[in-house]
Amino acid sequence: MRIGVDASCWLNRRGFGRYTRELVRALLAVDQQNEYVLFLDTETAQQSEGLPPENRATRVVVSTGAAATRAASADGSRSLRDLWRMRRAVAAWGRRLDVVYFPAVYSYFPVRTPARVVVTKHDMTDRRWPELLFPSWKSRLFWELKVRAAIRRADLVFTVSETSRGDILDAFRLPAARVRVVSDAVDPRFKPPAHPTATQAVLRRYGLEPGQRFVLYVGGISPHKNLETLVHAFGRWRRDQVTPPMKLMLVGDFAADVFYSSYPGLRDLIASSALEGDVRFAGFVPDDDLVHFYGATDVLVLPSLSEGFGLPALEAMACGAPVIASEAGALPEVVGNAGLLFPPRSADSLAAALGRVLGDATLRAGMGARGLVQAAQFTWDASARAALAGFQELAG
Repeated sequence: MRIGVDASCWLNRRGFGRYTRELVRALLAVDQQNEYVLFLDTETAQQSEGLPPENRATRVVVSTGAAATRAASADGSRSLRDLWRMRRAVAAWGRRLDVVYFPAVYSYFPVRTPARVVVTKHDMTDRRWPELLFPSWKSRLFWELKVRAAIRRADLVFTVSETSRGDILDAFRLPAARVRVVSDAVDPRFKPPAHPTATQAVLRRYGLEPGQRFVLYVGGISPHKNLETLVHAFGRWRRDQVTPPMKLMLVGDFAADVFYSSYPGLRDLIASSALEGDVRFAGFVPDDDLVHFYGATDVLVLPSLSEGFGLPALEAMACGAPVIASEAGALPEVVGNAGLLFPPRSADSLAAALGRVLGDATLRAGMGARGLVQAAQFTWDASARAALAGFQELAG
């Protein structure tokens, strides 16, 4: 069997990109029999790190004007010329491909191929909160048309959680067998850091002195991530404290991210709440540093209004960090009994949860231990095997 993969999301720094990179690598690790062909736009091929060696996956580099991850942004659109060239590259393989796989609807393009088509739809946040994802009606329309075309073309739809699977089945009225869960998972590098001195050195580079306690958020700086509620809750909790100052660290790309951003409004909120010294934007943090953030934080908070999975919660638990998450989307499914949940619009409930966790070292230790057990249930090996089973079933 020969499997073509749209690898245009490889450069993406958020969940789409991580899912693409980790799943492709895991597929190549567990599958020694089938052949893989990666379709890449020019910029992605030139700038991506960690692409599989060409003796394991053939690369087809398509001459395009812009990287798909940037052109398909919230306020952009891919040129018809680039879409046509990607389509033509797949069509040129004809019957040599048995399956064509898109790891994200984000970079989907219409294909003309006799191969069976598989698409991953990560969540339904775009339907639930479109105004928080797209800055204009035009960008919402383009996204909706792309999603509908992708789902209609797909012989099989993957998604990352049972929650998202139910949402997709309801939204598109698909037969149950046509939507499968191929979960997000944890990279093995996310584990409790073994060297405190290395952790201190990493955190010092981001302005945190040794011994500084902090609350952590990791993810996009986007409206649907509900960071305003986190800032309000942190401010309410801080006002009642006499303990040494606690910081709130917001980790996520606020400078170059192509998705709809809430950064300017958050800066204004932090200033008006007199929290400028207590809330810091760390920007994008590479994984090797992120492990140390997870390992040192008192608690990770994920306050999203909707999540198809919530990978930072899983990564934090794998590093032994306590987790507080909103009860929205798939977060209860991912966190299980390891963390605390709160209604996503309630800053008071989140402030109370922060008070419980930050004021009780025994509770934090118990949550961390349960999180390690919960995170161990999600592996890229298992996800790759689930994807491979879907490919094999389609290819007959």
